[in-house]
Order: sequence, then structure tokens, then C-alpha cells
Amino acid sequence: MQVLEAYKPFEIQEIELSEWKQRPVKNNFFELVLIKEGEGTQCINYNQNFYNKGSVFLLPPLKCHSFNIKKPTQFVFLKFTDAIFKTTNRMAIDRNEWFKESAYILSNYNQLPGDIIKNDVDRQHLDKLTSIILQESQKNNNESITLIVSLMASILEILIRNIKKGNFFELAQNNTDERITKMLTYINENIHRPELLKIDNLANTFSMSPTYVSEFFRKQINLPLREYIIKAKLKLVEIRLLNSDFTLTEIADDLGFTDVSHLSKTFKRYVGTSIRDFKKQGEYRLLKRNTCTI
Repeated sequence: MQVLEAYKPFEIQEIELSEWKQRPVKNNFFELVLIKEGEGTQCINYNQNFYNKGSVFLLPPLKCHSFNIKKPTQFVFLKFTDAIFKTTNRMAIDRNEWFKESAYILSNYNQLPGDIIKNDVDRQHLDKLTSIILQESQKNNNESITLIVSLMASILEILIRNIKKGNFFELAQNNTDERITKMLTYINENIHRPELLKIDNLANTFSMSPTYVSEFFRKQINLPLREYIIKAKLKLVEIRLLNSDFTLTEIADDLGFTDVSHLSKTFKRYVGTSIRDFKKQGEYRLLKRNTCTI
């Protein structure tokens, strides 16, 4: 088994199990899981999906996830920690760029079970990248950490493009209109640019009349467009509150809130708790699709 200490900007572990053992859960970020060997099923929120050699999963920030192992399985767990956004071991990272990429994954991946990778080429890329990371982790020096962070940036890019290809948004049942997936992707890619999320621009981008955009969105998502955009922003607020040292002023400015007061009132209305209490509890609220009870 190989483990990197948690104070570094990542944690990586390779382990073989014949029986699943519940692992300590941290809600501070997300975890990539690669199956090197073995067979079984992955369970999230009581939904199960088969896995075998080469399967790639994301573990959501929930306590209710597990693997039912049918054949001894070699797992590689790669966790993105909050230290990735800070200066660690004299290594500075563009935190804004990392947040943009990583938060896109965490806020849009809808926490259902299933393989996140959509093509064999990307699967091979991930296998090679994680193999190099495992090798470099044994050296345990600053040069290796710098290289590993660069490799993880490539992993993020692969995950993002696969999320965009897959149906990872929460849609109404029996939805077959591809326009809504494209619209959701567009909204979440431009969540920091409120001028692009106005009705007129969305109508022009997706060749709809302005009067039809809101009706179309509500029908497909079962949620008003304005409310969806607000909640999408607040999911990013949750991520920043629990995973960074961004000030409330910086968060409010970046996500298009009028000021900190506007951010605080909106957060309390939709999340159901104050920002101070939310940070004290240290648990995602809007970001959780469903909460397990056992």
C-alpha cells in the first residue's frame, strides 16, 4: 500500500482488497478511483453499478458509498485536497484556475454510480498518468510533488471533457432533448459571467425565442432558470468556503453577487443556514444530491 501524507496537495493510495472496509470520509473535496484488477459493484445512495478492470469512478462527498467486491480488487484512490489551492513546499499554484476546473467537476457530477470515462483512449491516459504519480510518490520530494501536480492538471482536463460528454446533469425523467445538456454545460462553464446567462444571450446562443427559453428550461429541469443559476453559484460558494482561504468579498465579486450582504442573505435563503454556521459544520448542503440515512 502507498499513501501520501494529507498535508500535501493530494493523497494517493494503492491497495488490494478482498472485502470492502469503510474508509474515513472527508467532505473537503473529491476522490478519483481506478480499478487495476478485480470485479464487483459500486454503490452510491443505494444505486449499484458493475465494475471491472479499467473502471474509473468519482467518489462524491457522501458517507454512503461502498464497493461490493466479488473478485479481489486492486484499487487506486487519488484524492484532490484543499492544499492543492495553496502554496505548499515552496510550490505556488494558480488557485483560480484549479478552482475553476476542479469545482466544475465537483458541482456538476451528480453523484450517481457508474464509470465516468466515455472512451478507451482517455481510460488509457488516466492509467498511465496515475502509474507515473504512484512512481513519483515514492520519491517524496519537492520535485516529485511539482510533477505530480502537473499530472493531476492533465487528469482534471480528462475528467472535465468526459463529464461534458456524459449525461451527468440532473434532468427530468425520459429526457431526450440534447439542447438542455448543452445549455447546462454552457451555464456552468460561464457561471462567473452573468452577462452571458441573461435570457437574450441564451436565446441567441441556442436559437430560441427569449420568451421560450425559461419555459423550455423549466420543462426540462423542473426548476426555474433563475433558481438553477443561483443554486449553481451557491454550490461553488460551498466549495470555496470549505476548501480555500478566499474572502467573502472575493467570492461575492467573482460569482456576481452585489456585495457580501447579498451573498450572505442569498446563501441563508437557499442553503438554510448562515455562512458562519455552514463553515462551522463543515458539511456540504446543496452539493449533496441525496443524503444517506445509514
